[in-house]
Amino acid sequence: QVHLVESGGGLVQSGGSLRLSCAASGSFLSINAMGWYRQTPGKQRELVAGITSGGTTNYADSVKARFTVSRVNANNTVYLQMNSVKPEDTAAYYCNAAGVRHAMPTGYYTKDYWGQGTQVTVSS
Repeated sequence: QVHLVESGGGLVQSGGSLRLSCAASGSFLSINAMGWYRQTPGKQRELVAGITSGGTTNYADSVKARFTVSRVNANNTVYLQMNSVKPEDTAAYYCNAAGVRHAMPTGYYTKDYWGQGTQVTVSS
């Protein structure tokens, strides 16, 4: 099993910056991709930014040029640097670990995990 611990959420003024962190712990062989999703009441959870173990990144159009996702593979931690935040960035932000490999007698299996979520509120 994998436990994802998020930190860094809070209240920030429009135009300000915030940094989210997510550390993965537990028993696993490797993590393929890590990233951040966000969700507001009544809406589906949406991808904000993701990064593979090789460093390939992808972003939602709404956050390109403002948010930066990064990852430290050695300690299984992913970060989201949020700059020039807007009120519409207000949401619960969830950390995701995808394609987590776990050993089994005949090889391995993969599983995805979610963090508990951290609230980001941007005031206008």
